[in-house]
Formats: sequence, structure tokens, C-alpha cells
Amino acid sequence: MKALVLSGGAGTRLRPFSYSMPKQLIPIANKPVLEYVVDNLREIGISEIGIIVGDRANEISDVLGDGSALGVAITYIPQDAPLGLAHCVKIARPFLGDDDFVMYLGDNMLIEGISEIADEFAAVRPSAQVVVYKVEDPRAFGVAEVDENSRVTRLVEKPQEPRSDLAMIGVYFFTPLIHQAVDAIEPSWRGELEITDALQWLVTHERDVRARIYSGFWKDTGKVEDVLECNREVLMRLRTDIQGIVDEESTLIGEVVVEEGARVVRSCIVGPAIIGAGTLVEESIVGPYTAIGADCRITEAGVSDSIVLSGAFVHNVSGIETSLIGRKARVGSAKQHRLVVGDDAHVEVAA
Repeated sequence: MKALVLSGGAGTRLRPFSYSMPKQLIPIANKPVLEYVVDNLREIGISEIGIIVGDRANEISDVLGDGSALGVAITYIPQDAPLGLAHCVKIARPFLGDDDFVMYLGDNMLIEGISEIADEFAAVRPSAQVVVYKVEDPRAFGVAEVDENSRVTRLVEKPQEPRSDLAMIGVYFFTPLIHQAVDAIEPSWRGELEITDALQWLVTHERDVRARIYSGFWKDTGKVEDVLECNREVLMRLRTDIQGIVDEESTLIGEVVVEEGARVVRSCIVGPAIIGAGTLVEESIVGPYTAIGADCRITEAGVSDSIVLSGAFVHNVSGIETSLIGRKARVGSAKQHRLVVGDDAHVEVAA
């Protein structure tokens, strides 16, 4: 089995960050979302991964390389324009060949992994298997209607009057029959080849399409609040590991990671929290559910329930919470703030 990871989207809901980095590289607990995706795929025995990339291809390849450091082999597949998920399958055909494959949206976090779902697909081997999640409002999703045996009877894209609460969440298992379905469909009103239409073609032609409910933590990291929620969930699984320097005047409470080259000086870190390599935390309080990236400076500050990206400088700020601070950003203030600060931004707010 191979994998096809889709990483060409623009990430408009994550602006200003998606102006300066692909949304799939946003770090969760100091690791890019795409690395979690690769980890999940490697855990189910996949070693060959094709990644669909758009105009940010170089940034993605700079982080993942050829995949060897992550234990996989990566092939980059360029997509000139966002023409739909089924179009991604179409252009990836030379890479996929006649193998079964899993298609995985590169901005999705499934923290408990997909091993059980992969085992079920291998055992039953339907023509296609979609991973679904019960949601309160299915109108924003592709929705699967299923029978009592979990066979899909109908698929509807963003229905106004949904007859099911099972939303497709961006992980699909396919046999090579999907290529026939993709070749048979026409572009939608959006001008895109929709994977929902290809799946519906299989259903209409009485092929076996199954739905598997995902019961673990899932989130599409398309919005800042979703990124922060994922960060909390990952950090809750943290275990203390002190590789850097923590001076005698500092206090660590709970599960805390201090990476190599980091220094904690006259400060208090309340876990779960992670302090990135080369970062200085001095005369500061870092509260729970906080990830501080590499080579940051946090001085005379208080930060909690936040993500601070690499190279940022936060000084003389009390009470920053539920915030996302970009790479090499500079933030100085004496007031409490919830901040969304893009890369290289400079924010000063007077008391």
C-alpha cells in the first residue's frame, strides 16, 4: 500500500500565517502537522508516500526532504492549480500505479493514529473506505449516509438538510478501482473534480464503499483555535524530558520538556509545556498547554495556552494566553492580550 498526502491548499483561514508558511507546516507541540501525518502512515507500514504540492513546494520539501529522516520515501507531485481531491488522484496515477493506497489531507490531525482502520480495510478490502466523524453540524462537510452494515448508500457534499451526522474527515482508503471512477466523473460547478463524486460513482455502480467512524481526537487545523486545541491534546500526552539547562532558581511543575540547548533561568514552567532547542526563558512564567519553539527569547513575560514559533521574542508581557505568535515576531507589552501575530511582525502595546 502507498499513501497520497495532499498539501497544496492555500490555508486562507490561517492567515496571516499561511502567507508565510504552508498551513501543513504549522507546528503542534513543536512538530509540523505534516510530520504527524507521516508518523501515522509509517505506523501502518507505509514506506512510499506521494505528496501533492502547490506553489509552496520548496518550503515543504525543505522540511521533509526525501523522507529518509522520517523512515519513508517521499515523492513530490506538483499540482498547478487546486482542481479538486479527485484531480490529485488523477495526477498521482503514475506514482500510485495499481496499488491500494490511503489518501490523507495534510492538514488533518488524527492523534490516536489510523492503525485499526487500516487493519479493517486490509481484512475486508472494500472498493473504498471513508473515515468519518460524528459532527454536530454536518452542513460544512461531505456527508456519508450508511446502512446498518456500515456500507455507504449515498454521499452528499455540504448538504443543507443532512440526513446523516457522519462527516468525511479527509482520510480515504482506496483500491485501484478509484481510478476508473475518477476518469468517469466531470468537474463540479466549482470546476473541480470532487472525490465525493468519484465515491458516489462507485456507490451508484454497486461497488462496496464502507464508512469507518473515527473515535479518537480529530481536527482539521484550518483555524487558529483548532491549532491551539490540537496543541493542548498533544501536550497532554507529554512526558518530562530535560535536555537543556534549568537553574536552581527555577521551578518545573508537571510534565515539561526542555529541549537541548534551551535555558530556563529564574522562571516557572507549568506543564504540560515544551521549551524548544536554543530558547531562553528568563524571569518568566510559562503556563500549561504552551509550546515555545526553537531559538526564542521569553523574558519578563507570562505565556500560557499558546504557541510561540521559532525565533520569536516576547518581553515584558504579562498574561498572554490562547495566542499564536509567528516566527521571529517581536511582542512587547504590559497588558493582558490574546494575540495572533504573523511571522516577523513587531507588536508594542502601551500599558
